[in-house]
Amino acid sequence: MEYPIRINKYLAINNFATRKGADELIKKGFVYINGRKAVLGDQVYRDGDVTVSENIPKKNYVYYAYNKMVGISTNPDIKTKDILKVTKFKEIVFPIGRLDKDSHGLIIMTNDGRITDRLLSPKYVHEKEYVVKVEPNFSDKFIDLMSNGVHFDKFISKKCKVWRNTSKSKDTFNIVLTEGKKRQIRRMCEALHHKVVNLKRIRVMNIELGKLNEGEYREIKGEELETLLISLQLR
Repeated sequence: MEYPIRINKYLAINNFATRKGADELIKKGFVYINGRKAVLGDQVYRDGDVTVSENIPKKNYVYYAYNKMVGISTNPDIKTKDILKVTKFKEIVFPIGRLDKDSHGLIIMTNDGRITDRLLSPKYVHEKEYVVKVEPNFSDKFIDLMSNGVHFDKFISKKCKVWRNTSKSKDTFNIVLTEGKKRQIRRMCEALHHKVVNLKRIRVMNIELGKLNEGEYREIKGEELETLLISLQLR
């Protein structure tokens, strides 16, 4: 950590809250620097003593694995349905990351803003696995090229794991990415003269889609949740 550092960033890095949540704690007088109530924009120096009041109301974080169907978007426009308007959770939750309207599969839904940066920032390396069907059928050369980095637009994808799907080896493959450019898999395939006809995300880190039907969700809890939070350095 480089000092001095803004107090809201300091609290976010130390898992007290998101930066926005930290600002709320500061406004409500729960944060102190060297015994003085912090104000928005305060800087923390290396030898600074930061304390947070024990009287903060505890937030009940929830985490769900949701199977998004085609036609629903995590970033909607006037032509697509908003995932937040078609899902029915007991709590107010939001999706972590993108999955475009033409794709389906696993989306993590939560009210824990802390995991957004930890899961999506390029400085962290987290696996996301997809099953992809393309046309026309592909060769071993296609698998090799996808694995070793594809030039598309002005970008070169990172090396990644790609293998034929054993059940449908002629037109379907699995791919594990650790980055997330917009419509990346589709653009990689197009650069190699193949069109994606079905794209399904089946895993994010240790969270698997499993047997969830489209539109269904399950709570992430217990050992599964603990493993996720430890991997995100939130435990």
